[in-house]
Amino acid sequence: MTKFLLIQHHVAMGAWTPADVRRHYDYQTSLDAELAAAGELVETQGLSGLARLVTSDGRAGDDAACGAAAGGMPLLAGYRIVDVESEERALRIAARASAAPGPGGVPLRQPIDVRRLLTP
Repeated sequence: MTKFLLIQHHVAMGAWTPADVRRHYDYQTSLDAELAAAGELVETQGLSGLARLVTSDGRAGDDAACGAAAGGMPLLAGYRIVDVESEERALRIAARASAAPGPGGVPLRQPIDVRRLLTP
């Protein structure tokens, strides 16, 4: 078994109807339940919109050496960690997540990054 991180990008839902939002979340929850029942889901989390990118030159305690920026980064909606037999299976799961319903039930084609974890 190999673990993969599936990173889901943010989709603006501000103009969605409540029914469309519910349908989308129900789809995601159902996919998580299916993966959990199959023993493939390790973890899933939604993410807040606020992200901070931090850099440092390594000098301990030097606040001036540490910078943070909040802009210019892609908005991420959440992630799943799956433990699957192959990369092909991880890609199939990502494709299903990408096809989550949007307004009117139309599949979103939402971008999903798929990355193999280096640790077991």
